[in-house]
Amino acid sequence: MAPSNQSLPNLDPQVIEYLVKKGYNRTEQMLRQESSNLDKDGKPIPERVEDLGTQKYTKAFQLLSNWVDSNLDIYKFELKKLLWPVFIYSFLDMITYGFTIDAEAFLHDFGPRFEKFHHEDLQLLETLKLKSHIDENPTAKLYRSQKYKVPLNNNVYQALITFLEANSKTGGTVLLNILVAYLEIKTTERGNLDQYSFEAIVSRSEDTANDEADQEGIPGTFIGVTNKDIINNAAVLKLGFTPMDPDLAADLRAELEDEDIRNPPKPGVPTLIEEHERRIKREESVEGPKASEIPYPPSRARDLKMEILKIKESRDRFTIDTRTGGIGAGISICMWTFHNTLDTATPTNSRRLIGHAGPVYSLSFSPGIASAPGDISGPSTTSKLLLSSSSDKTVRLWSLETFTCLVVYKGHEGPVWNVKWGPFGHYFATCGWDRTVRVWAQDHISFLRMMVGHDTSVNQVAWHPNGAYVFSASDTSDKTVRMWSFVTGECVRVFTGHTEFISALECSPDGKILASADGSGCIILWDLAKGTQIKRCRGHAKGGVWSLSFSVDSDCLISGGADGTVRIWEVKVPDDPYKDGGGEIVGTGGQADATRINGGPATGSQTNTTSGAGGKKKGKETMITADQISAYPTKKSPVYKVKFTQMNCGIAGGVYLP
Repeated sequence: MAPSNQSLPNLDPQVIEYLVKKGYNRTEQMLRQESSNLDKDGKPIPERVEDLGTQKYTKAFQLLSNWVDSNLDIYKFELKKLLWPVFIYSFLDMITYGFTIDAEAFLHDFGPRFEKFHHEDLQLLETLKLKSHIDENPTAKLYRSQKYKVPLNNNVYQALITFLEANSKTGGTVLLNILVAYLEIKTTERGNLDQYSFEAIVSRSEDTANDEADQEGIPGTFIGVTNKDIINNAAVLKLGFTPMDPDLAADLRAELEDEDIRNPPKPGVPTLIEEHERRIKREESVEGPKASEIPYPPSRARDLKMEILKIKESRDRFTIDTRTGGIGAGISICMWTFHNTLDTATPTNSRRLIGHAGPVYSLSFSPGIASAPGDISGPSTTSKLLLSSSSDKTVRLWSLETFTCLVVYKGHEGPVWNVKWGPFGHYFATCGWDRTVRVWAQDHISFLRMMVGHDTSVNQVAWHPNGAYVFSASDTSDKTVRMWSFVTGECVRVFTGHTEFISALECSPDGKILASADGSGCIILWDLAKGTQIKRCRGHAKGGVWSLSFSVDSDCLISGGADGTVRIWEVKVPDDPYKDGGGEIVGTGGQADATRINGGPATGSQTNTTSGAGGKKKGKETMITADQISAYPTKKSPVYKVKFTQMNCGIAGGVYLP
């Protein structure tokens, strides 16, 4: 009989049918298992990607690309360093082994991902069709003759290896082979890097790496990141006002018209409607964020009353005159000095909020405004919520009506140094030891945004008045200020210039200027639109400027620091910034020379004979720049907090140090 031409798969059903008839159940089950390609657990055995020919490169790169894109933000920047070398070595392998058509398809599918930074390299790859082309091209020869160096943090490297081993059959083995054959991964102990990190900026600008372990790429090739890309301080920002809810705006206008009829203003004083149109009105424009970009809860009666009070205070506020002839403006400062009684005295009308498992580092009251004395009509406009951050890695939300903890927010991987409510409530920002800035909503238990970029602990955070941007500052080796977009989570500005740890941040009410202060007593004003430094204000002695606040008109800045003084600064750049540039000398040990500070501009440098503690040390000279309007010394109290009220009155607070 001639042998049958039927293939084995066509015979399987007939053999299985025969085994069933004969009752060979065990043999039948074994045949079914083998023919359906099942493992002992009954699960399909996947095909090994490495057996798919040139398709293994496509599937392996897609596997790595998807994993990197879906990874944690804190690891993404470092992991993305792997994509370019894996891409280019996969392409060169296919060309070397003669699979030109497959290589062109690979380049077409994944090349656009690298178009922004590797446009010229992609054009080069398009010209490579044969192995001889690789041997003749200088750049291709560099890639083939040397290993591509990639520095990775230990945690990132371990996560990568674990992922590749877990996905060995779906492309992990192919990727491991590429990493071993063509890459040299250097593991380091330093924290995760980001393109906006201080270390990255310095190394790119100097065109060198800080450490041999951090050298990346192959000498003579472009790795895809330049200093221009890192510090793009010319990006267009939306610094205008956030538009008001249309229903709230309509109700506000009606209430203001009624109030003007009931209580007409005095002659020469603008009506509330006029004040609203001139200063407070917030409509949607191209200069500000759209209402849909940052959603807020529906407005309530309390919001309407707060807006009316803001307009009244704006109209009736004190007007601050800037410097005229070197004589400071008459600004009132109310100073509160707190004494630590160590529980020896029982305070009246106080509450204890207990819940944190460690020291509390920061507090923030929700936006509120005091009503007029005796005004009991309508809802209360005082703060109803309090945020606290602690070393126990949590942020707590407290009710100021029931004095209980409402929510515990968890997410930071270390102490949370600072917490700040957004300008309209609902959202708040935190920063901490884990080098991250996070933005939360009070009705979400987890954070909405995580901003990663600082090299060291982030200790200061502040909001832009339109609520679309967050500022952060780091200490130790970083010493940079960063501006983050709340909408996208991306860093849009990096400000460098401080030489000491940054101790305070504040954005002007008009949203155009940022003020930052450091431990040396220096204050720097920044132009947000241009991304440049405006000027430096000097006058505080060393120890740090711990608090800053702008006047309502954004033309004056108040500061308080460890030297025990409250100082008022003119925000406008002086016509002659070098006039009286020698400044005057103030004492050290937290003591200012009160006999000379408000006596007009100095006529040169003088040496202060004020001694330090106990009179053992001679006073250290501190220069005062010409833009200081006034200075108010305390006796011995360092000033921890200063604030301009909506009426342009100054408030300061400090602690008595015996």
